[in-house]
Amino acid sequence: MDSQILTLSHVAISLVGILSGVIVAWGLITNRPLPGLTAIFLLTTVATSVTGFFFHRDHILPSHIVGLISLLLLAAAITGLYLRKLRGAWRGVYVVGAVASLYLNVFVLIVQSFLKIPALNALAPTQSSEPAFAGSQGAALLLFIVIGILSFKRFRPASLP
Repeated sequence: MDSQILTLSHVAISLVGILSGVIVAWGLITNRPLPGLTAIFLLTTVATSVTGFFFHRDHILPSHIVGLISLLLLAAAITGLYLRKLRGAWRGVYVVGAVASLYLNVFVLIVQSFLKIPALNALAPTQSSEPAFAGSQGAALLLFIVIGILSFKRFRPASLP
């Protein structure tokens, strides 16, 4: 596949995954199962991680490790939701897996934004300890910790998928 087409497809799938994931996360917090959007979120987030491995690289990069962790989290979340029907501890497995995989997509979005957007790149050219980058990633992590805690406490669906 042409690398430009792969890149555009990967980015589009990622953005759909993030947008649908944000809505699904709101559904978790408000205890509203959103089966259609949840399926879209899980499918596109799996596709995001899988397509990330299609980019030619000579060695394993941090993005590969993030993709692998995301796929493991998604496998657990999908198992909890669709195979175990959120019974018992599987509700928590689903919530943690879904929120954590969404966080990883946002984490990568922030990294890519600082790489590709000139104004952000000027603020953090090395993406290490620069305040703008560290602050953005720290704020995202804190936000997702709050989302995860609220989701874990509040998401108790009466009807299962």
